[in-house]
Amino acid sequence: MSAKQLQNKIFGASSSSSSNLKPNPSDPGLTINIPKPPVASPTPLSQNKAIQRANGGTQSSPTAEKYKDRLLARLKSEYQGVERYRLLQDERRERHWKKWGPYLSERQWATVREDYSPDGDAWSHFPHSQARSRAFRWGEDGIAGISDNHLDLCFSVALWNGVDPILKERLFGVTGHEGNHGEDVKELYYYLDSTPTHSYMKYLYKYPQRPFPYDQLVRENANRSRDVNEYELLDTDSFDEDRYWDVFVEYSKDEDTPNAISIRITAYNRGPDSATLHIIPQLWFPNTWSWSKPTPEKPSLHLVAPGAVAVKHPSVRTNLYCLPSPPPVGPEAIDEEEEDNVYPEMLFTENETNYKRLYGGQNESSYSKDAFHDHIIPSHRPVGTVKVENSNEGEHIFVNPLNRGTKAGGHYIFRDVPPNGGCVVVRCKLTPSKPDEDAGITDEELFDMSMEERREEADEFYGNLSLGLTDDLRSVMRQALAGMMWSKQYYKFIQTEWMSGDPAQPPPPPSRKYIRNREWKHLHIEDILSMPDKWEYPFFAAWDTAFHCIPLAMVDPAFAKKQLDLLTREWYMKPDGQIPAYEWNFSDVNPPVHAWAVFRVFKIERKLFGNEDLKFLERVFQKLLLNFTWWVNRKDQGGHNVFEGGFLGLDNIGAFNRSEPLPTGGVLRQADGTAWMAFFCLNMLSMALELAKHNSVYEDIASKFFEHFIFIADAMTYKPDPDNELSLWNEEEGFYFDAIQWGNHAQQLPVRSLVGLIPLYATLVLEPSTINRFPGFKKRLEWFIENRPEMARRNMANMKGRGKGDRLLLALCDKDRLVKILERMLDEEEFFSDYGIRSLSLYHKDHPYSMTVHGQKYEVAYWPGDSKSGMFGGNSNWRGPIWLATNFLLIESLQRFSQYYGNDLEVECPTNSGDFMPLNKAAEEIQHRIIHIFARDIDGRRATNGGSTRLDRDPYFRDYVWFYEFFHGNEGTGLGASHQTGWTGLVAYHIMQSGISCRLPRTPRTPRSHARHYFDDQLETMSEGGDPLATPYTPYSAVSPSPSMIHTLEDISPDAL
Repeated sequence: MSAKQLQNKIFGASSSSSSNLKPNPSDPGLTINIPKPPVASPTPLSQNKAIQRANGGTQSSPTAEKYKDRLLARLKSEYQGVERYRLLQDERRERHWKKWGPYLSERQWATVREDYSPDGDAWSHFPHSQARSRAFRWGEDGIAGISDNHLDLCFSVALWNGVDPILKERLFGVTGHEGNHGEDVKELYYYLDSTPTHSYMKYLYKYPQRPFPYDQLVRENANRSRDVNEYELLDTDSFDEDRYWDVFVEYSKDEDTPNAISIRITAYNRGPDSATLHIIPQLWFPNTWSWSKPTPEKPSLHLVAPGAVAVKHPSVRTNLYCLPSPPPVGPEAIDEEEEDNVYPEMLFTENETNYKRLYGGQNESSYSKDAFHDHIIPSHRPVGTVKVENSNEGEHIFVNPLNRGTKAGGHYIFRDVPPNGGCVVVRCKLTPSKPDEDAGITDEELFDMSMEERREEADEFYGNLSLGLTDDLRSVMRQALAGMMWSKQYYKFIQTEWMSGDPAQPPPPPSRKYIRNREWKHLHIEDILSMPDKWEYPFFAAWDTAFHCIPLAMVDPAFAKKQLDLLTREWYMKPDGQIPAYEWNFSDVNPPVHAWAVFRVFKIERKLFGNEDLKFLERVFQKLLLNFTWWVNRKDQGGHNVFEGGFLGLDNIGAFNRSEPLPTGGVLRQADGTAWMAFFCLNMLSMALELAKHNSVYEDIASKFFEHFIFIADAMTYKPDPDNELSLWNEEEGFYFDAIQWGNHAQQLPVRSLVGLIPLYATLVLEPSTINRFPGFKKRLEWFIENRPEMARRNMANMKGRGKGDRLLLALCDKDRLVKILERMLDEEEFFSDYGIRSLSLYHKDHPYSMTVHGQKYEVAYWPGDSKSGMFGGNSNWRGPIWLATNFLLIESLQRFSQYYGNDLEVECPTNSGDFMPLNKAAEEIQHRIIHIFARDIDGRRATNGGSTRLDRDPYFRDYVWFYEFFHGNEGTGLGASHQTGWTGLVAYHIMQSGISCRLPRTPRTPRSHARHYFDDQLETMSEGGDPLATPYTPYSAVSPSPSMIHTLEDISPDAL
């Protein structure tokens, strides 16, 4: 492709002056506009070949009918969209669309898996400074990377700005020791798009042109106290004067060939001066040969033609083609006399540790993992060596002149890229085909049009999910779901090998066996898992995974179900039923949310896609019976149905570390621990009733969980002995509190925190038809109502009373307690922020709770931002901020209470506002406030950006959103891990469910006569003729619904929620 053609593709008609260049405010660099060729234009020979292969080849030509149109013509009324068709193909194992995806980690260094230290200090044992020179044992990492689903072969992008001391081939951040709030990535990157099959993906990395401030970031963060904000990359001068590169990385798979992947890297010079950029696409094998004896045979990469790398591996059949690139172009007019294309220099080395550089030892090979750094960057080379083309005495070659190895790269140098938007493009193709079999390898027009077609198919897929939404909310939702897709990662951990060490390596220190995870001998994990954050938390976390699966089920229920199923399989779950928590300590106790997630995913799939996967439900239910038994046996030490549980995922929420013995002595009776078990119980009861529709055996199991729930509920008023009844409920405060018990004496800890709201989670509404369908269950239920009335009076909703539609309510909170709790929860002077429900009441800002024990003061105060404590690493905070996971369960709890009370119960929302509404509308108001964290307000600002003018105003930043771990309790600013689209991806569900009626942030809530009452049990809309029409549509109907159609997820009837 000529420079003139490239300029026309990217900038359209040439302008005569850069001063006339105005960035598109609605889409700053999100897409490259590829104009379609005229229909009458001649068709090159390579394109004629593609037309002949239109129904079976790997590419179609510009003049051929689009794949979408051909598929629609073939499937007719069964057509549900191209991406939905690919998902069905993958699920039926007709095409392995998910074989390749973004499965490469963003941080493998300093993980527990790579830690072979004597003291368990993973951060120090394998630091970032060693990552470029030291082979990983258990995974790989890179920027915008992909791999196959077994991590046999990896691809990612490396960059060099001409001044950095190292190549930018992995993301940098401060470690848990270096950060003032724990570990934190110090880079700017965004997940912009991805379909569930990864047929199209897009990633943006912002690369400074100045030297990357590695030392400055470490030094400044280490010098800051916990009372000060973290020092971020945007706080340095790295982006001053816009001296940076926007590097977009796109992937697209051929229309019917999952293993043929087009890769386009497009870099824009945003600075005021011309600049040079090195782009190095890299392909490599993880090192699997340095650990065993005898040494296994190495796979190999070797050059077979200019820019063409052949892959030799027993499980991977593919080639990499690094295509010639046109020279840099800018928006200004260029001369007709054009520069030559840019051809990559092909580099090869071995993915092996450079022992000489790191330890002064002897290398296994002449070419090591960091060879490309030495080859490209003179200052990186060892003292006394120089780079030459051919080896002579006293000189050194850093890369293999025979053009073979286990790591390869194509080194493109783009000199003097024009300023103010000047652009360069690199195209690569990863495919098993040869150039004479795939015209897209050599024809750039076909290459670009195929990628554009995949992007349009992604638009179709996500467009069906976002009907009726504003452009801004549609963008937020799509980026949230893109983050969910990009956060998949290949995770490998085989405990026996990890604990014992490798035969070809020195044995691990003996003390290492006693540091962590010793008892998890059965763990054998080699799977694609959903990560909370692929840099800060590049490992699965059990309770995070449960929340991930809710938005995942919106787009890919098969993957969501796989995640939930895996954690209960015998190579994950311990024989006693415990689910592994996370790699730092698999034995830690997370809240028991797995059962809830399983049933919600089951219902979401049934509602959205009409598929009732009873095999999945029954299989996981059986394993959860083991997990429930483990909880009962391990966490209810006194047999009183009061559960301690430990920190239960809430880190620093209490005055004491809840995972350690109390300094006061005694036992901590946890309101949230007991409530979580009641919640677990009700979800098991719900699943048992669902399964009982198809197998009567489960009716008895449902009865058992009903009884267990009653005893747990009664234990919220626990009795250590018959004469001394003590309660976790405080009638005067109208709230639940933890209590310390010493024998027959107990003391409540009056901290108004999420601990006292969690009892709302344990709520279930039963339809009368469900009760009548199971006579044995009905008989047992009625026996308890008649013979144990004191239990109902003491601690749970009155089961004798029937609600809306003659429904039955099972809950820890009766109406009086519910109202009292909601008075606090919906009070803006307590829990109710402009951006959701705080984890600790604002009351504690002026009234901190404290207790002095043995001369030491333990205190809980309101900290709306980052943690001021080092408890649990100090990188998360539950003393004020807003967390989307716990908010999600509160919203669903209110929706369930609404199923029972209907419009008969109204609460003041906000408290003291004079505005009363049913519980479903209060739930909607919380949803809207959470959406307001991410949406633009009337001034064009996003709360999550924390008032940053660049993030809110700059046309090359303002449309992009980060999905943080948690959010400032007052201001909504994003905090913690910046790419935790894991459970923060739940905002996509909120947008899909209620975004259509969401007002702009920072505007008053006003009644709307046209607002959809989407909390009604039976959804009805009007046809165009004005007749009532019960909508038959799902987001994937063959006939697209109009934007006025009500979204399927807006149904919150007991059958759907």
